[in-house]
Amino acid sequence: MNKTQMAEKLAKKCDLTKAKAIKVLDAIFDTKPGEGIIAVELDAGRVVRIAGFGTFDTHRSKARMGRNPGTGEPIQIPAKTHARFRPAKGLKERVAK
Repeated sequence: MNKTQMAEKLAKKCDLTKAKAIKVLDAIFDTKPGEGIIAVELDAGRVVRIAGFGTFDTHRSKARMGRNPGTGEPIQIPAKTHARFRPAKGLKERVAK
């Protein structure tokens, strides 16, 4: 499912226009600086919990040594902050049929 298909389903389910549904999805999921609610909260170091669905948070990986797969040369992999999603029990149980 892509964003347009999700907007169509949201519009039908919530009695919205498709344009309004796209605005709602953008307000929640947009990744432009200062735009999407989830991204803004993660930028600020906060956690977004949606009961029964899951948790969005960030995780900091440490700097480490790795290998260039083409040459085998050792390389330094810098520390990095990653966005992470952990599904809630309800979502896990629904998907695991």
